Order: sequence, then structure tokens, then C-alpha cells
Amino acid sequence: MISKDTAQKLADEWIEAWNSHNIDQIISQYSDDVVFTSPFVAKLLGDESGAISGKEALKSLFTKALEEYPDLKFEFHDVLIGVNSLTLLYKSVNELLAAAVITLDSEGKIVKSILHFSINASNTDN
Repeated sequence: MISKDTAQKLADEWIEAWNSHNIDQIISQYSDDVVFTSPFVAKLLGDESGAISGKEALKSLFTKALEEYPDLKFEFHDVLIGVNSLTLLYKSVNELLAAAVITLDSEGKIVKSILHFSINASNTDN
């Protein structure tokens, strides 16, 4: 089980990395063999599977996302704790309410991340 302190620390570091737009800081939180699933994979890469694997592919996606959304700023809402996993709730691009379901490896790196976005957001054209 992930402790409250560990979960909050990871959430704070994750939000801070994204809001800094520092790609190296963002990508350092992920394992080399990460699996990432998000509607933004389909939107930005044209890959309808919505999934990519590997840190280099993820870095390319995140670099493209930061270029596409130069004013990106995430707003933290909450973190939910699971067993070797957590869910970050935050406001994402275009005011979308988002949830990132994150699984951690034994070193505390993100090995799997699945993003979800609210269908009730004021601007769902993500």
C-alpha cells in the first residue's frame, strides 16, 4: 500500500513537473518500459489505439503535447491511494477534469498510466 505521504509527494512532483514544462523532469518519473494510454495519443499522434509503450515514445508524445498546449497548467484536485497505484485527479487542458490512474514499479517509477477525461467538462474538444 502506498502511504499518504508518498502519494502526495508523487502527486505534487507530477503536477510541478508538468507545470514547469520541463520535459526531462516530466519524463524522469516514468520507467523505461512504461505503457501509456490516453485520448491524447489518438488526438496528437493519430493512433486510434490510444496507447504507446516505452519512455522514448512517451517523451515524443509529451514534447508534442507541450508544443500543442504552450499555456498548459494542471490544477491539482486530489490523489486516491491504491495498492502500488494511485489516481491523480486534476484539471487538465481546455478545463477538462482528468484522472490519471498510475501504477508504480518497485522503484517508484510510473510503469503504467491510463488517463481519463470528464464527459461533462465545459470544453470536451480536447
